[in-house]
Amino acid sequence: MKQYHIISRIAIYLLAVVMIVFGIYHFMNARDLVVFIPSSLPGGILWVYLVGGAFILVAIAFITNKMVKSAGYVLALLLIVFILTIHIPNYVSAGDKEMKTMAFINLLKDTAIAGFALHIAASASQQKLHFEDND
Repeated sequence: MKQYHIISRIAIYLLAVVMIVFGIYHFMNARDLVVFIPSSLPGGILWVYLVGGAFILVAIAFITNKMVKSAGYVLALLLIVFILTIHIPNYVSAGDKEMKTMAFINLLKDTAIAGFALHIAASASQQKLHFEDND
């Protein structure tokens, strides 16, 4: 079972790297991303920074193996909110084929990451890197 723990940790570290990159991207390109914030939501660009920070904090939790369950559920919830409030409306209202395709790809990407985050959260107690004889 030792190999399972190592492989699953590597997978979690890969997701953490992706989340750090997404978080940094949110900080570096906040003005470009603010257009995706629903106009009915007050705060505008603040939400872009908040999401970027959340992505980075989730990644830190995954890397340090601290508060993994909470971080996984928060990430999954955040991505499900994106799917429902950004990706599905963009897909439905996309005028041209390329925009519809991009919205669909983003919907699938966030769905996959949310699923992985739920798996990480659900199995967080088994994710500790410990190597016992009964593994």
